[in-house]
Amino acid sequence: MKKISIGYIFNEAKLKTEDKLFRELAKKKGINLILINTDKYLTEEDIEDKIKQCDLLFNNSTEDISMEITKTIEELGKRVIEPSEKFYYFEDKWMFFLKCFKHNIPTLRTILLSENIPIAKKELLAFGHWPVILKRVQGNNGEYVARAQNTSEAEKIMKRFWKKGSERLAIIAQEFVSSLSYRATVIGGKIVQTAIRPGHGWKKTGNHSNHIGKFKVDKELEKIIKKTVKVFGISVCGIDFLKKDGKWLVLEINAQPGLDFFLNDRKRLVGEILDFLAKEARKR
Repeated sequence: MKKISIGYIFNEAKLKTEDKLFRELAKKKGINLILINTDKYLTEEDIEDKIKQCDLLFNNSTEDISMEITKTIEELGKRVIEPSEKFYYFEDKWMFFLKCFKHNIPTLRTILLSENIPIAKKELLAFGHWPVILKRVQGNNGEYVARAQNTSEAEKIMKRFWKKGSERLAIIAQEFVSSLSYRATVIGGKIVQTAIRPGHGWKKTGNHSNHIGKFKVDKELEKIIKKTVKVFGISVCGIDFLKKDGKWLVLEINAQPGLDFFLNDRKRLVGEILDFLAKEARKR
């Protein structure tokens, strides 16, 4: 049987623990792992030369440059997990809400706010959910997320977001739900790990240092997870949930999910990803 070659896209000055785990386990599994570091200078010719050997590529970086490298690789005819087109929904919180709404996936009530602040304030009054959560349509780790108790606070937050960011990106408003954050990690349609994140205050953006344990996936949540994965067409992801009145709500879906919620479990998850990638590569 031909040895499988997997391209591994990452963005680091040097290999970190997770990158080393991928390299170590790939070797044990007989997979040829081809490292593509987007932190280094890469010409189109460099990229083309590297991917010639690859049956499939896996993007394990959230950096913007890695997304452009992914698009380049796709233009050169190679498959990358996850495809660049998927990120338009993963990273745009308004598009994520619309897709959930269209497919009846339970999520938070959400509206897109006007850039005209007086109009936005009228929209918030009509929305009528206080306190309200304001989010920039793009942003990571709760950087552009704030809670407003009234329209005056909302105006200050919107202006702060626009002043802080290099771009005047659109802002959404969502109902506030007081809940723990529940994470399900999914690989190839299989739920491989769960974690509960209490976070700090009302924000639930904690990582492995803040989890309080695992939780059992009930039948309702399993059905929601399967539907979400199918609708968004994502293979390796972390899906975050909240609970409202005992019912599950999908908060967001994340490609390149954190594998370090439970450090002693990270090796197993890396192995699961490699097994999935090898299986996908053999299909081709």
